[in-house]
Amino acid sequence: MKKKVVLASASPRRRELLKLIFDEFTVCVSDVEETVPDGISPCDTPEYLARLKAEDIAKKYPESLVLGADTVVLAGGKILGKPKTQADAFAMLKLLSGRTHKVITGCAAVYEGKTYSFGVRTDVEFFDLTDSEINNYIKTGEPFDKAGGYGIQSKGAVFVKKINGDYYNVVGLPVSALKKFTEKIIPDFASIF
Repeated sequence: MKKKVVLASASPRRRELLKLIFDEFTVCVSDVEETVPDGISPCDTPEYLARLKAEDIAKKYPESLVLGADTVVLAGGKILGKPKTQADAFAMLKLLSGRTHKVITGCAAVYEGKTYSFGVRTDVEFFDLTDSEINNYIKTGEPFDKAGGYGIQSKGAVFVKKINGDYYNVVGLPVSALKKFTEKIIPDFASIF
């Protein structure tokens, strides 16, 4: 009998990417408060938040494989979240201009009462951006639902000089790493999912 897979994420990009691994899954968005305790480094934050979300939803789906994910953009030692205003978006993109930043996605799986997690890092280098380029991009509205204020899979792609690591990780879900990770923690993965 096939087991149910539940994605604990509101991200439409993660939904699309998870279809590359699973033909069927349910989406159940966690409303857990995403507060990070002192002592957790910016690099470990996405894995912590992924676990938090997956464990929250696993309470509702104890017989399922529950997957959580969280992506952060790190530049200058700071986490860049989703910009709230045009000024926020401009400041973020100006900070990323001509520099290399880190994109880290934390992934968590809750299965049979146990939580497993891992993180994937991709380095992204931007071209030098003019103020005009940044302002024109902000006018598209794209920056406001994306960590770091850009989408590599859409118009923000023109800012990217090069990446070192998994492209899909920057979009929001390291597909190949998640599949291999899931197969490792669930030995009979292919027969029950």
